[in-house]
Amino acid sequence: GYIFYNFVIGAYSYWGPKAGQDIYHMASADLMFGGITIVCGIFGTLAGGFILDKIDSTISNAFKLLSGATFLGAIFCFGAFCFKSLYGFIPFFSVGELLVFATQAPVNYICLHSVKPSLRPLSMAMSTVSIHILGDVPSSPIVGFIQDKIHNWRTTALLLTSILIGAFVCWFCGIFLHSVDRFNEESEHGVPATERSNLRPLLDDGNDEARTSQ
Repeated sequence: GYIFYNFVIGAYSYWGPKAGQDIYHMASADLMFGGITIVCGIFGTLAGGFILDKIDSTISNAFKLLSGATFLGAIFCFGAFCFKSLYGFIPFFSVGELLVFATQAPVNYICLHSVKPSLRPLSMAMSTVSIHILGDVPSSPIVGFIQDKIHNWRTTALLLTSILIGAFVCWFCGIFLHSVDRFNEESEHGVPATERSNLRPLLDDGNDEARTSQ
């Protein structure tokens, strides 16, 4: 789901200004798309975390928030590119971006809570590498190839936005999967994650003990 999501966001960031300039004849398309992305990214991310806290933070609820926000965000973004007027596009696209960015908190919550504490770094690393290698890295050339074939930025933008439905389907299916929250599980050494800060640093060579005994 996160790969589908990042595929769209990556192509938006690269081709969005070009599409906006061609479809709506924006005078400063880079500034317009950049401003919408920054503002909606900040408020959307914060809103996603706040809502997840309010509805009880569980893996199932995180999937519900992911699927709901992505579905509604896809509708607003798709509808935005259907408008012929810039004044219709901007508010719809802004709401869509706000909803789409609300997925940041729940998707990272799932990555951290679905594995035992010792695997959290690997979980986040796998997530980060996957979304870039399979998501935003290939999306820009693929979208460029499609545009070269059809020569219609509105159609290209609508096709790109429809890929968000793939993210919605994946995350919606996650609601019904059996999930176990492993966030507070003990590590292999029997030490709870919350007590790890009390362990001796790995690079401590025991000199402190030697000095104390002397």
